Formats: sequence, C-alpha cells, structure tokens
Amino acid sequence: MAPRKRRVAEEGEKEKPKSELAARVTRSAARRGASINSNNSVAELQKTELPKAKKVKKAEKDVELKVVEEEVEEGTKTIVIEHCKQCNSFKTRAIQVKEGLEEGVTGITVLVNPNKPRRGCFEIREKGGETFISLLDMKRPFTPMKNLDMGEVISGIIDKIK
Repeated sequence: MAPRKRRVAEEGEKEKPKSELAARVTRSAARRGASINSNNSVAELQKTELPKAKKVKKAEKDVELKVVEEEVEEGTKTIVIEHCKQCNSFKTRAIQVKEGLEEGVTGITVLVNPNKPRRGCFEIREKGGETFISLLDMKRPFTPMKNLDMGEVISGIIDKIK
C-alpha cells in the first residue's frame, strides 16, 4: 500500500515543529530516559522488589493455614479425605463422601485434600485418629475404588463417628 500523502499547510497555518508533535516512545527509549534520570534502570528496580513480595505472600499463606487449622481443631470432629487428582472418579467419590458426611453428622468438618495428595490414593481418615478407608498406590483402572459401594462406606463412617 502506498503511504498517505502529507497534508499541505494552508496559507494561515504553519507547520508544527517536531517538539510540539507527540514523540513516539519505545521501550528502549523509555529505558534510556529512565537511566539518564537515575542510576538504576527500571528493570533493576523490579528485580529487587519481586523476591520480597513473594516471601510476604508465602508467609501470609502459612499464617492463613495455621488459622484454619486452629479453627478446625476447636470444632468437634475433623475428617480428611485425600484423593488423587489423576482421574475425575476420585474427585466425584470424594465429593459424594463429603456431602454424605456433612448431611449425616452435625458439627463435623470435612477437609478435602488439605495437603498435596499422593498418587493413586483414596483415603478417608479422622484427623489425628483412625483411618476409615485407605486405598494406596492404585493403578488404572482403579478397580478397588470403583468396586466400593459409596452408600455403605458413608453409613459405616457415620456409625463409627457416632
């Protein structure tokens, strides 16, 4: 495509000098301008600030987790469901157990994967206590877990809790 034609200045108008026109600022020009004004460039300032912010976020997360754990400990019973994230069938069964326990027992807290889960694992346990179901190191197609009748499992756990 051909470039646009310049507009010819009419009799009453004068051409604007380059200083009045909006100057095009590129990233390299902005860096050069920043380094001229100060000894530190913009990139150096950002690198020094980032690690401090990350450390603060990790500290905040640790504090939040401790607060949640303290609140849970004050409650009556805490059930932990650990399920692998390898297949969606783990997740559906874990949610089914969680909903069943919350409906069946009042004042119970159910945590699903509070920590990073193990691979091929489906485990239901009381926090700091007994283990109700422990299926570890399962390989595909996860037949031990799929053979479970979740209704019986939920009712059995409710009976043991009460």
